[in-house]
Amino acid sequence: MRAFRILVSVLLALCAALPLQGQSLSAKRDRKARLEKDIRVLESQLSEATKRSNSAATQLDLLHAQSEARRELLQDSERELKTVSDSARACQKQIKTLQERLDTMTLYYGKLVRNAYKNRDARSWYLYILASENLAQGMRRYGYLRQLSSQMNTQGKRIVEERNLLQTEQKRLDSLQMEARKLRDERATELGELRKEEEKSRSLVNQLQKDRRKYQNQLSGKRKEVEALNREIERMIAAAMNDGGAKGKGKAGGKKTSSKIDLALSNEFSSNKGKLPWPADGRVVSHFGRNPHPVYTKLEMPFNNGVGIALEREAPVKAVFNGVVKQIVVIPGYNQCILIQHGEYFTFYCKMGSVAVKAGDKVKTGEVIGHVSTGPDGTQLHFQLWKGRDPQDPEKWLR
Repeated sequence: MRAFRILVSVLLALCAALPLQGQSLSAKRDRKARLEKDIRVLESQLSEATKRSNSAATQLDLLHAQSEARRELLQDSERELKTVSDSARACQKQIKTLQERLDTMTLYYGKLVRNAYKNRDARSWYLYILASENLAQGMRRYGYLRQLSSQMNTQGKRIVEERNLLQTEQKRLDSLQMEARKLRDERATELGELRKEEEKSRSLVNQLQKDRRKYQNQLSGKRKEVEALNREIERMIAAAMNDGGAKGKGKAGGKKTSSKIDLALSNEFSSNKGKLPWPADGRVVSHFGRNPHPVYTKLEMPFNNGVGIALEREAPVKAVFNGVVKQIVVIPGYNQCILIQHGEYFTFYCKMGSVAVKAGDKVKTGEVIGHVSTGPDGTQLHFQLWKGRDPQDPEKWLR
């Protein structure tokens, strides 16, 4: 009996852990939904880029990002299936152990019931008690019979309840397992789409190789845009750190008056490294640093001081932290750009179609500062993060 109670306790603990697994599955479904949304956005932008036929390199970047998202979906499906299958097997093993125990208990209780039936005449019980050698023994026998009857009823109900509980959990796990299999089949279908995308990528690579001079000229123009952007950002940050570099006499007797850096805000910003919210909900299609050209590997690409995030049309853009809007400028190739200062840190939001703030405004974390625009490279937000005059990799700062 004691062993049975221990076994039931273990099984209850196992079943109690299943809601945690449910939470994990919920998180996986959320990730799946985000990946599928990224794929839809990239598919839409790819379709637009194909219609424009103005940049095979842009199409290639979008295809690579889309293929990467599809691969992640396939990997997540396999992991989810394995997790659910392992849980189902563990629960089945426990159910089998309990069933064996229930069979033993059923046989034992069956014998008790049969004996009780054979001796169902109440006089037999009375005689058993009356045959006691003394009153104490009689009381013990009476208590034993009463306790036996109560335990039979209680344990019988418990066995049924625990068996029903485990059967319910088993059905739930079986349902999850079937769902995971269905998901894997769906991803297998998407694998076919992935192969089509890879074939299209190879076709674009061939096109780029044939039209090398044309795309080299495009790259040269892009490099000039990036260099102009970098110079403008450096100028804006220097101006912000020196209170705009205002000319004329200040309170310091002819010297430039420097704005005081909010060290408390700087420290708070720094402590949130890796936890800052994303400025918009999309997928990164261009990363920080000097990224190699997908085809012309020997060509020197312009250094990317930020990241490019593919978004839906007119998607809202949000401030990643509390700060002050320092400047709003228009830069060729990057449309409207917003510079926000967070103490000694700066965030820069480019390719904005509309702006909802103005210079001098204080903004809060998550506040919408405008909406992204759609340009020749599609609908992408260009986002940069600086510490003073040093550009940082945004992906290391964003959660």
